Amino acid sequence: MELAGRDDRAELSALEGRPVRWAARLTPYGYDTLTYGCSRPRAEPPPGEAAPDRQLVELIPSQMAALRAFVGLTGQLRAPPADGLAEQVRTASCDHGIKRWRLYLTQKQMNSVAYGLWLHRMTGSAAEANRFAREYGVVHSPARDSGERPLTARGGAGVGERG
Repeated sequence: MELAGRDDRAELSALEGRPVRWAARLTPYGYDTLTYGCSRPRAEPPPGEAAPDRQLVELIPSQMAALRAFVGLTGQLRAPPADGLAEQVRTASCDHGIKRWRLYLTQKQMNSVAYGLWLHRMTGSAAEANRFAREYGVVHSPARDSGERPLTARGGAGVGERG
């Protein structure tokens, strides 16, 4: 927005019949921001789809950044994101009061998010995957997913198992 100058305020005062001490109007950028904000797709679940198969997931900004990187690699990954996850990421809304990105995900999409955060863990920070596991109980484990037994640091059988 921009504030009215002295000449504009004098003109407004004459129209109003009283002194106008200040006035403001939207700039073209302000108008476009309001227009875009009202038309931007939201991450609310479609009516009838919200109930049993979707769960509200709230991600902190670093988790959302990792998830955006994951879905951005869709054409290059051998295990791509679950169907519909990219759309959920694109339409996610941010609750600025709590600084969380809101998505409504199916269980398959949540497993895919866990995989994307696991990839992030393997190449950088474990905090995002750990937080997701703690809050939603979904963890990606390559050994569990492939049916393999987890290995110890020495390459033997998993803890408590004999090879």
